Amino acid sequence: MARRRRGRRRAAVIGALAAALLSVFLVTLTVGNTFYPLGDVIRVVLGEQVPGASFTVGTLRLPRAITGLLAGIAFGLAGVTFQTMLRNALASPDVIGITSGASAAAVFAITVLGTGGGVVSLLAVISGLGAALAIYLLAYRNGLSGARLILIGIGVGAMLDSVVSYLLLKSSSFEVQAALRWLTGSLGSAFWEGIPPLALSLLVLLPLIIVLTRRLTALQLGDESATALGVRVDRTRLLLIVVAVALAGVATATTGPIAFVAFLSGPIAARLVGGGRSLLIPAGLVGGLLVLTADLLGQFAFDTSFPVGVVTGAIGAPYLLYLLIRSNRSGGSL
Repeated sequence: MARRRRGRRRAAVIGALAAALLSVFLVTLTVGNTFYPLGDVIRVVLGEQVPGASFTVGTLRLPRAITGLLAGIAFGLAGVTFQTMLRNALASPDVIGITSGASAAAVFAITVLGTGGGVVSLLAVISGLGAALAIYLLAYRNGLSGARLILIGIGVGAMLDSVVSYLLLKSSSFEVQAALRWLTGSLGSAFWEGIPPLALSLLVLLPLIIVLTRRLTALQLGDESATALGVRVDRTRLLLIVVAVALAGVATATTGPIAFVAFLSGPIAARLVGGGRSLLIPAGLVGGLLVLTADLLGQFAFDTSFPVGVVTGAIGAPYLLYLLIRSNRSGGSL
């Protein structure tokens, strides 16, 4: 009976999140300097030519909304995978240094190599994977400890952030501005050309991570229990890390490091769904909802427009402080 009740709650939460995500997505297409009725927006989405709306909605707003949706889902999936696998709310790509690896490579490409676009994205993905591999190897001692991986990841992230600071210090003002626009995390430069790699990555990686859901849930019980259930712990953990880092890396390469979306999505989904169930789908939906809502707030809630990463950072930083305070009071348990 209790299991059935939890299942109904999970289904209801997923349905409500999907409805909210669709609503916010449509709002982002209708609201702006010019308001377009929902009927005109739907006609543009269906491929009809609508004077004025076809350019504003079809060329400017729609790719921005799709990019935010897909990147948010990717960040949410990556974050909850790490948090569930390592059983620690701090274990998200933007906290343990993986995003810092992508950022360092992107800033190097912009300020030293003088490149942009696809080269920056490719180097960001490769560097994110490299940072994850380095953190994994440094943390592995007769098995992988979640706490050790997080501490090493934070240290590696701090070193990579210092590299970013050095590159910015030695660069021209024009290069610094370009790098800072990328580092902030923004949907302002989202166009159709950047969507296919992100969409293709999700199409490949999402089914793979769903197939691994049972093993991921088993890892949440601890290594010994997972082994007793027939899960090959080290191999499964390495595969999950690769998939999660690829999701975070591709999203970061497309939008820049949108702060704290990966960090917040899992805990919010856990609060809504409750325990005992996989959080992958709810966390992905929460990630998309966070990015689109933050982008709307950044554009229209203040006198000055702010990139989406500024808004998510303002939301996520207090929660990170709350977690650290709670950890200190409870003797280090998160």
